[in-house]
Amino acid sequence: MGNKLSKSSQLYWASGIVSICGIIFEVLFGALGSYILGDGVKQYTLTISLFLTGMGIGASLSERVVKSLITRFIAIELLIGFIGGLSSFTVFGITAVAGEEATAVVLYSIILVIGGLTGLELPILIRKANEIGVEMNKSTARVLFSDYAGGLVGGLLFAFYLRPEFGLVKSAFLVALVNISVAFWMIYSFRKEIIHRAAYMGVALFIFVLMIAGTIFGEEIAFSFEQRLYKDPIIHSEETPYQKIVLTKEQGDLRLFLNGQLQFSSSDEHRYHEPLVHIPMAASADPKNILILGGGDGLAVREILKYDTITSITVVDLDPRIVELASTNHMLTELNEHAFEDERVEAIHKDAFRYMEDTRTLFDVIIADLPDPNNESLNKLYTWEFYSMLRNHLKRDGALMVQATSPVFATEAYWTISRTIEETGLTTANYHVDIPSFGNWGFVLGTRNPVNQQDLEFAVQTEYLSSNMIPALTAFGKDEDEYIVKNGEEVMLEPNTLIRPHLIEKYEKAWLYY
Repeated sequence: MGNKLSKSSQLYWASGIVSICGIIFEVLFGALGSYILGDGVKQYTLTISLFLTGMGIGASLSERVVKSLITRFIAIELLIGFIGGLSSFTVFGITAVAGEEATAVVLYSIILVIGGLTGLELPILIRKANEIGVEMNKSTARVLFSDYAGGLVGGLLFAFYLRPEFGLVKSAFLVALVNISVAFWMIYSFRKEIIHRAAYMGVALFIFVLMIAGTIFGEEIAFSFEQRLYKDPIIHSEETPYQKIVLTKEQGDLRLFLNGQLQFSSSDEHRYHEPLVHIPMAASADPKNILILGGGDGLAVREILKYDTITSITVVDLDPRIVELASTNHMLTELNEHAFEDERVEAIHKDAFRYMEDTRTLFDVIIADLPDPNNESLNKLYTWEFYSMLRNHLKRDGALMVQATSPVFATEAYWTISRTIEETGLTTANYHVDIPSFGNWGFVLGTRNPVNQQDLEFAVQTEYLSSNMIPALTAFGKDEDEYIVKNGEEVMLEPNTLIRPHLIEKYEKAWLYY
């Protein structure tokens, strides 16, 4: 009886451990999809749906597994370890060779397969616990408890330890090693029941060695895959809890990518940052206290520091690592002219929405230099609710400037942002500039009173922007203006809100083929 209890306890522990591995693989696949395919909410939704569907299929198929239960369980663990361990590595390779469409097919197939294998595990463990003498109701309850408790541990481990410490590729190999270790454990504990024990041990040993090799060398090889996604050589790459940061450089052109999206090219970033900064500075009566939302690279700060009247600049960027990199990397500090070393500059690492809810400060100029609204978490920073908070923290004679994606490539998205700002009661003015590395890019100025474009003058040195060219930046072509025509009728764009976040759909549709 004591031996039976010992083996049943081992099954419960095994259930908890493999559940930890299962939930880690599930959230890892979601993170992988978010990074490579974009739109985190969509990718996590698909991951959860496919994983649970796979579990349902696996649970259904488990009805046919009535013999050699522990052997089947070991085989499942070996398969999960092999497929799961190679998952991130394979997906990066497919992305480099075949592109995003093939990547989506491969990733979703892996999710379905791992989900199916996970769904097979639990019924087998329950039947095995019942087979060795534990009552069915007790075996089911205990295995499920171990599974659910393991799920919590797995989610926390991935979010707070594995992803920030090891990244997506190495984490997959490490988790696979745990699955294979469970297989070794079960082979030893139930060795008398396994007919081809040596064969299973050999396969487990081979996969175990393969996963160790992957842990040591996989990330370096995956890096070579990733290099193929970028035009120029990668000189810095790291994954933070918030995003993947990549710096490339070729013939003096330094480029920053966040989650695969270009943030700036040093060859032409001044054409972006000068309108972003100097137009609202010129539109504000007395710009002293400045707020920058985003802008962790320090380039907007560099432009603002050209003004002697500045008393304070607050930079709110969620990821502390990007600000740290912009403050220490010699290529970035050379480009931003050591902007963060100025005592007037304060960097705060907080969600921009939450910061605006909490702050009581009024600002002369607010610059929203935020990533495009390509997922739900970013979309809230382009809503009527968010812009209303910006308006409430803007001094009466102050100015708000928002980067608003491209009026050429994403015309409806651009004018929806403008419409949303206008709905807060601010008067808007629209600008766009040609940036070789980006294309035609748009900005929206918000003030309480209309701005005469002829009156805007710049008192600081610029490389691109001049006062006499401002009116030209406000002129839009027929295929990029705010009068959207569909089926011969003009469409009235609605403001983007938290309740009706339709901007993200317009944005995704517009950029689908670019």
